[in-house]
Amino acid sequence: MEQVNVNVGEIYVAGGCFWGVETYFQLMEGILETEVGYANGKTKTTEYYELKNTGHSETVHLKYDKNRLSLRRIMEALFRIIDPTSLNRQGEDAGIQYRTGIYFVGEEEDEIKAFISERQKDYTKKIAVEVQPLKNFVRAEEYHQNYLKKNPNGYCHIDLNNSSK
Repeated sequence: MEQVNVNVGEIYVAGGCFWGVETYFQLMEGILETEVGYANGKTKTTEYYELKNTGHSETVHLKYDKNRLSLRRIMEALFRIIDPTSLNRQGEDAGIQYRTGIYFVGEEEDEIKAFISERQKDYTKKIAVEVQPLKNFVRAEEYHQNYLKKNPNGYCHIDLNNSSK
């Protein structure tokens, strides 16, 4: 069997309720793995019902094949499913845990900030997407992982027919 070289990248994206964000990205070619959790809060631990107190955002950890999918394409996809000018709200969900963000673990900051700056020209309101290094990430409870696969009629603020394969 031929060994295929995979150049794994990882990024953390927050786009409101993580159920739909995770499913949306799972539909993209080049996504290797997803995991939902809570990022960049004031504490090292949290749980779903504590988010408004700990300040974590509902976030999806993406591992992707950099040979097949660029960070730019991931950011373009994120911007298709969020209102990047909305602060602490996406769809019907409101609160600090529903803020948008791109949290990086490597040297992606300049690329992300350049993308945001470029996209700002498309909006009259200021883009509210956080761009920060990942400070902490707490894996969400098991029932949140692959939630829409387990609950096909579950709530989702994202049009999953608009996925970018």
